[in-house]
Amino acid sequence: MEQIYTLLHRLGISATYTGFYPAAEAVRLCMQRQDRLQLVTKRLYPVLAKQYGTNWQAMERNLRTVSKAAWRKNRPLLEELAGLPLPKPPSAGYFLALLSGHLLAMQKREEETATAE
Repeated sequence: MEQIYTLLHRLGISATYTGFYPAAEAVRLCMQRQDRLQLVTKRLYPVLAKQYGTNWQAMERNLRTVSKAAWRKNRPLLEELAGLPLPKPPSAGYFLALLSGHLLAMQKREEETATAE
C-alpha cells in the first residue's frame, strides 16, 4: 500500500480527499485481479462500497473526484503514466487502470532486477 499512497501523493492527492483510501484500495484490488477493470461497476465499486459503508454510485463519484484532482494538480505525471496527452480528466476506471498498470510494471522491474543480481 505504501507505493500506492506514494503515487497518489505524487499526483497531488492527500488523505484529506474522501476518495483517497478507497482509491488506494481500488488500485490494490485491481493489481490483484486486473479483470476488475473490465466491469468496474459490477466487479469493483460494490466491493468498495460495502467495505466503506456506502453505495456504488458514491464510490464512483469519489474516485472520479480523485481522478479529476490528480489531472488538475499533476497532469504531466498523469499523462506520463498514460503515455499520451489527456485532453480531459480520465474516467475513474481509466484512472485506476493507469495507476495499477504503472505499479504492476514497477513491481515486475523490481523482481527482474532482484533475480538478475
